[in-house]
Amino acid sequence: MSDVTICTLEQVVSLVREASKLMVNKGFEVHEKAGIENLVTSSDLAVQQFLMKGLSMLLPSSGFFCEEEDAHDIEAYTWIIDPIDGTANYARQIADCCISVALSYQGELVLGVVYSPGRGELYSAERGKGAFLNGKPIHVSNRTFENGMFCTAMSTYHKEYAKVCSDIIYEAYMQCNDLRRFGSAAVELCMMAAGKIELYFEMQLQPWDYAASTLILQEAGGTTMDAEGNQPSLSHSSLFVAANTHDNCQRLLNIVRKHC
Repeated sequence: MSDVTICTLEQVVSLVREASKLMVNKGFEVHEKAGIENLVTSSDLAVQQFLMKGLSMLLPSSGFFCEEEDAHDIEAYTWIIDPIDGTANYARQIADCCISVALSYQGELVLGVVYSPGRGELYSAERGKGAFLNGKPIHVSNRTFENGMFCTAMSTYHKEYAKVCSDIIYEAYMQCNDLRRFGSAAVELCMMAAGKIELYFEMQLQPWDYAASTLILQEAGGTTMDAEGNQPSLSHSSLFVAANTHDNCQRLLNIVRKHC
């Protein structure tokens, strides 16, 4: 992994901050990708193109796995990018959206940056070096399941799963403290890393939704699982469960399995 020393976390953070200037407050175009729920804006495309160009210069041998424009080129070093996670929020000028950039090496996450300019929050992590919010160390909470705050969604892009999601949400909600829905998986998982949320479930997420925030969460002491209890894939969509502790994550996964 000696090539990674060419590309520092500070360089990636600087590039992401620069890319965020393309998240303009007005004048962007909004289009549907695959139905009225799945949106893309001109800002998504501009941010992704800017990041791909800049990251290619930082690490010339790297590939890209990105949400927009079918940018799927897997290499030993691969950047996993969601140019704007929470596009529906962004299109409505809701602050809960972010740029998410992760670097994987031979299928293992090694670096992650999530920046939400509207929230004024920049999360970052390198494997084995801890997680940070605006440069300060963060850690998950030690709250129990019963005291846990639960973030989730109703599978917006696959509404055929709504009933199953509803059943899972109901059972988990009856056992935990309360639930929230912010509309950005990356933002919510980073909030868990910072100790604000304890439980998370979505029926189907793409790697660009969770790659960077997964590393940040893990470095903050949290746990992530797919339907089989393994680490969610970095190459295809996955059922995604996360929690502040392994026991809480397993308990939430057990609830999910009862209904799936």
